Amino acid sequence: MSMSEPCDLTAVEARRLIGRKRLSPVELLESCIARIEMVNPTINAVVATCYDRARDEARTATEALLRGDDLPPLHGLPLGVKDLSNTEGLRTTYGSPIYADFVPDKDERIVASLRKAGAIVVGKTNTPEFGAGGNTNNAVYGATVNPFDTARTAGGSSGGSAAALATGMLPICTGSDTGGSLRRPATYNGVVALRPTVGLVPSDRRPLGFTNYGTLGPMARTVGDVALLLSGMAGGDNIDPLSYPHDVDALRRIEEIDLGGLRVAVSEDLGGAPVDNGLRKVFRDTLAHYSSVFGSCVDKDPDFTTANDVFWILRGVYFVANQKERYDNHRDQLGPNVLFNTEAGLKMTVEEIAWAEAEQTRIYRNFQSYFENFDVLICPGAPVPPFPVDQRAPEIVNGVKMEHYISASAISSWLTLTGHPVVALPIGLDATGTPFGIQIVGPRHGDRFVMGVAHALEALLSHNELTRRPIPDIRALAVEA
Repeated sequence: MSMSEPCDLTAVEARRLIGRKRLSPVELLESCIARIEMVNPTINAVVATCYDRARDEARTATEALLRGDDLPPLHGLPLGVKDLSNTEGLRTTYGSPIYADFVPDKDERIVASLRKAGAIVVGKTNTPEFGAGGNTNNAVYGATVNPFDTARTAGGSSGGSAAALATGMLPICTGSDTGGSLRRPATYNGVVALRPTVGLVPSDRRPLGFTNYGTLGPMARTVGDVALLLSGMAGGDNIDPLSYPHDVDALRRIEEIDLGGLRVAVSEDLGGAPVDNGLRKVFRDTLAHYSSVFGSCVDKDPDFTTANDVFWILRGVYFVANQKERYDNHRDQLGPNVLFNTEAGLKMTVEEIAWAEAEQTRIYRNFQSYFENFDVLICPGAPVPPFPVDQRAPEIVNGVKMEHYISASAISSWLTLTGHPVVALPIGLDATGTPFGIQIVGPRHGDRFVMGVAHALEALLSHNELTRRPIPDIRALAVEA
């Protein structure tokens, strides 16, 4: 399908056209709403909507444009907000029946920041219950399907955002990531995401504010769009104890990177994470298209020997901190993933938790030594191709049965432990006809640098039909009017 509708424009191009008065926020919003109504009944990515308010805000944004006002960076851009974030006056369920009718009376920090930057909230995007799961499915809204194969999952937990972006329903969306919830859905839907350095995007709702375990982050269709959205999310804020000073305006100006000067490490499985043999081959085959442009490119696994146990224990702590009250008072309304994680956490001992905390520090320090020899690390974006939408999680990888639903997430969750920024970048399709992608890991606090690397690589890959960002068949997904 040729991309000719305003909703198919990149966020950067749409904002440029708005600034030049060649595209109005009203026109862009109406195009997005039309695409949502055309495709969303099939995909189920956008859940609660606020079209009336969005239309009012689009008209106001258009009037400001015509008056010649100074315009904020995201002026007039329609936005999807993952249904884990509180949105004033707009139903926010967290994918849980407990909150099926909850309507917050105020925006949380990230939403307020994006509105201030000019974005127009159109609706919420689907997520598994409290973000627990690699398949976006919940008892309130049901499952979000993959736009490249509707029998498969869009991934989780930011699956609604990723599928909405891939189909042109929205140009920018928020997401969040603990074990890969930004990165795997981006990979499965052929879009871009950044898991930022924790604290770059402050949160006023993280119950464990002194950990880098979870973070909010941007998703879009291109690296430039992600950078633009990030600039509206980021900022120093003492409400988040890990927030730190940085130049927000610089974030949307992509750093020019000479790929020929980079020292690149490559790892198929980070030294032992489950990765499907078919995807290993795709990873190697696609690597052959771009590895020669780097200054050096060598196979080198980081030391993640204990990462599986460390991540699992810290996940238990995270779930107890987040879910204990609901577990005590609404246990019968919680789904299997939340119950499983919370109950596992409640059984963990102080000795185990202390070991995991100390071991995470050791992993982090080893990773700093690793990065003394490399500028970026590149590895696969997902452990398996998108799996059947009615399946909770990958159960078998390369003939090996997974211990539990988190086990197959190691290719992303181990990187979480380091706190380093990671860009998920699409690279063509795998053998199943669904998108494939890589993770590009940058140095600590090197968010702008790693986005610059991803942007340069994206430009290189766009010249080859086999490696450019894939686009789903919108007409095949459309419902009859």
